[in-house]
Formats: sequence, structure tokens, C-alpha cells
Amino acid sequence: LAVAVTFDPHPILVHRPHTHLPMVTSLADRLELLATTGLDAVLVIHYTLDFAQQSPYGFVRRWLEELLGARAVVVGDDVRFGRGNSGDAATLEQIGRADGLEVEIVHDVLAPSGRRWSSTWVRELIEAGDVAGAAQVLGRPHRLRGTVVHGLRRGRELGFPTANLQAATAGVVPPDGVYAGWLVRSPGAGDGSGGGQERLPAAISIGTNPTFDDVPERTVEAHVLGRSDLNLYGEVVAIELVEHLRPMLAFDGLEPLLAQMRADVVDTARVLGVPVPAPVRPQDVTA
Repeated sequence: LAVAVTFDPHPILVHRPHTHLPMVTSLADRLELLATTGLDAVLVIHYTLDFAQQSPYGFVRRWLEELLGARAVVVGDDVRFGRGNSGDAATLEQIGRADGLEVEIVHDVLAPSGRRWSSTWVRELIEAGDVAGAAQVLGRPHRLRGTVVHGLRRGRELGFPTANLQAATAGVVPPDGVYAGWLVRSPGAGDGSGGGQERLPAAISIGTNPTFDDVPERTVEAHVLGRSDLNLYGEVVAIELVEHLRPMLAFDGLEPLLAQMRADVVDTARVLGVPVPAPVRPQDVTA
């Protein structure tokens, strides 16, 4: 059997609880992504300060050899484990030789520029708004995940209904602006079918909406192209960010705002390679 071992919460959040370090990938997304690799199982270890006091050998013996019955282990060459990060790849190889545990070390993947591909680099790209660059490093679009909540419903009145994610959204949130991407519903969400994921093209707005003065906090809103019938309230959805379209702008009145929103829909369809939908009439919005 092939088993991945991961930790939750992230160790740095346990050792430095006041550190502001948004996770690139939530646990839910991590498990979902690992499920696509052909693994048989994932062991999620609850990381605590007590857990961190184990010696490197104690960790390998208890969790890998005794619990999982591991015969081979694959790790990156920058692996650190055990009390005070005292164990590294060489330590693991030494333990492996003593216990008959095969150890495979995977070396860094480097970009053509020579930079190491890492979560630090991904986070830098996202925080700079370069979600397309982040996708190149990740091998997939960056995701945000959150529960759809009720907003001011202004979008539906304008013919651009949006799914508003709650403030505690999981994932590194990029700078304010409008992005092209996908709204991803969980298998069978809302219909009881148990089918596969539903990926819907969406124009995504992140920010406070400066045209109006009644949105004091940053929000993540996704307008699904051409749809007026989606009732997503209470659902946990993922937002995949494909490309940054433009910065957040303040408009002098509704007409310039509506013209730009229509242009955003066209640009989103172009980026995602989907047909430009017919405009949604406010009176047709049912959810």
C-alpha cells in the first residue's frame, strides 16, 4: 500500500501561534489533491507540542515502522523531523540502514531560472497577484475554499449574482482585483446525485467594492457566467484563480460599473476558453 503522511495544523502554527502564515493549501484541498495521485491512504497526524518532543528515531519507529509497517519511505532532501528539527535526510538514511527501511530521497525541482519550487515562492506570487505564475509552480490553479454566505444581494439586482465566501476563507488571498477562474462544487453538492465535481466558469472579485461605501471588509465574490439559478448558500465551494484581469476600480455611477462588469465576463470567457454567455436579466435571478 502507498500511504502519504501529513500534519495538521502546520507545525509553524503550533510552534509560533502568533505567526500570520496563510496556508497555500487547506487540509481539505490537500486530501482532495492526494486522492488523485493513486495513493491508497493518507495518515493525518494531529501536530502538537507534545508530539514535537519525539526523537527522530522515536518518530520513525512509532509512526512509520510500527503503525504503518513501512518498508520504504520517500522524502524530500530538505526533510526535517524529530525534536528541534534534529533529524534530516541523512538521519533517516541512517535509521533505514539500521532497521532495514528503504529510504528514497527526492531532490529539489528547479525552475529554468534555478529557483527552487516551493510553497514560499507560490505564496510570494499569489501575494503579488500573479496567480498565473503560481499555477505554473503548483501545476494547477491556486484555490480558495469557503462557505457561501448571504451578502448584500446587490449583484443579483444588477444581473450579476455572486457567491460570497465567508470571511474565514481558507487559502492565501491575492490582492484586490478581478480574476478569471472556476467555482468548484463538491461531488453531488445540492442535488444528492453523488456525481463528480462541478466546475463552473466564474468572474471573481476580491476586495471592498470601492464604488459603494457599505462593504467595510474584503470579500471574495464569484459570478458564475450565464447562471441565474444557482442556490449555493451554505455550501463549501472552492474558487480556482486562473488569471488576474484588472485591479479593483471605483466607478462614477452604475452605468460605467455595469459596462466594466460585462467586459469582465467577456474577458473571463476568453481566458477560460468558454463561450461568452448571454446577459443575465435581474428579473431572471431565482437564487
